[in-house]
Amino acid sequence: MTTTAPPRTPAPAVQREPRSVPAWRRGLRPYVLSIPAVLIIVGILYPFVLGAYYAFLNYAAVVRRPVFIGLQNFAEILSDPAFWTSVRVTFVYAVVATVVETVLGIGIALLLNRSTLVGRIFERVLILPLMIAPVIAGVIWGLMFNPQYGVLNYVLGLGSTFDWLGEDTAIWSVILVDVWIYTPFVAILVLAGIRSLPKEPFEASAVDGASWFYMFRRLMLPMMWPYILVAVIFRFMDCLKIFDHVFVLTAGGPGDATRTLQIGAYQNSIIQLQYSQGSTYMFLLWVIVFVTARYLVSVLGKAQRRAAGSEE
Repeated sequence: MTTTAPPRTPAPAVQREPRSVPAWRRGLRPYVLSIPAVLIIVGILYPFVLGAYYAFLNYAAVVRRPVFIGLQNFAEILSDPAFWTSVRVTFVYAVVATVVETVLGIGIALLLNRSTLVGRIFERVLILPLMIAPVIAGVIWGLMFNPQYGVLNYVLGLGSTFDWLGEDTAIWSVILVDVWIYTPFVAILVLAGIRSLPKEPFEASAVDGASWFYMFRRLMLPMMWPYILVAVIFRFMDCLKIFDHVFVLTAGGPGDATRTLQIGAYQNSIIQLQYSQGSTYMFLLWVIVFVTARYLVSVLGKAQRRAAGSEE
């Protein structure tokens, strides 16, 4: 006769008391976790503070021991007509490019919102200019602008007499290149906003017999203001800092026709080796961008509150 042994019951798991974290480690944890953020902030602020500090020195290639000279660089640059020419060129560039890109971007977004075959095809090729580096776009358009063998004069029947990068036309040509590169960015941003709008107000207006233009002006445009203003802020800030394709196309010339603030800083810092004056250019550009950005962000906040119905 065989006997079977009773099944063994598993031993109960030993409940271990959680180890208490020492107080000094709990106190140290927030500081350890904040190290990456501190490093990022220092990495951002250090070059800015150093550049701002150079603006108050007489640092240049011919000066062996730079000394603190206070606001002398600011006084010299603000009294230089070339600086104010750079300010005028920069703002003309930024305002014209932003307005044209915004209007064209809204128009393209409205066309792409209609689900047609052409619209779907164009939607996929729209992003192509954004995939090209602005420097490469500058080289391509420089070849197209060439009055001797450029394709633009040939296609438009202008012969070899029209100089796209002449003294009177260079600013408009570089704006044209900017419009070609960045209008798709505005169109994509606005298109995303259009497709996120609620459909009920438009369906109710259609039932009441409202026209497309009425719905666009009274419904779509007010609800689209936050998206449009975001696109305007991005493009205007970027245009104030423009350098790459403008430098490739004209290097700031002819004369001062396309000398933006960034190119002025480059010419002072790299060409003339006046490092402190170049830093002063950049510091003044930062002040301009900061003040403009603060104003546009306040306008954006008001537009968002108005769109949400919390402010008349």
